[in-house]
Amino acid sequence: MKSTSKNFIRRLQKQKEDALEFIVDAYLPLIKGITYKVLSPLGNEGIVDECVNDVFLSIWDNADKFRGDATDFRKWICAIAKFKSIDYYRKAVKQVEITSEHMNLNAEMSIEEELIKMEDRTELITLINQLEPIDRDIFLMKFFLGYKTADISRQTGLSITAIDNRVFRGKKRLLKEAIDLKAGGFVL
Repeated sequence: MKSTSKNFIRRLQKQKEDALEFIVDAYLPLIKGITYKVLSPLGNEGIVDECVNDVFLSIWDNADKFRGDATDFRKWICAIAKFKSIDYYRKAVKQVEITSEHMNLNAEMSIEEELIKMEDRTELITLINQLEPIDRDIFLMKFFLGYKTADISRQTGLSITAIDNRVFRGKKRLLKEAIDLKAGGFVL
């Protein structure tokens, strides 16, 4: 039996390879587009291809957990692609930061100042993790991934005004939390 648009989900859940081939043929442009959107600022095509392969591997490994129809499947794989891409982006950025921090210490800053700066970044990430999931996603997309508000609006389904309000309130909350923790040292 061959996989079709009507039976590919069941066949994938039974670990039939032709179902994976069907998914690759049908959804590769979509997954590659999502992955490229997130990872293109890194300027590394190899990491995009690696992430796409990892997305398909995740789909294969977790197919038995999927429940729904073809429309739900499309949403499910889009979410997998988005979050895998973000994970790859974070990993690559962290690797670049660590490499540049260890190999390229600023001559004007002392080691103590560098350590304080690194500690402030860690505290900021800790504070962002205290936000509600939707607000945390908005902050990550806007300030860490460099998305424009209109792109965030399309990704989250929220209006541009709602996103601007969430960013404003989130900054206010982070500032209050930073003051409460006496974190200081960084500007929002």
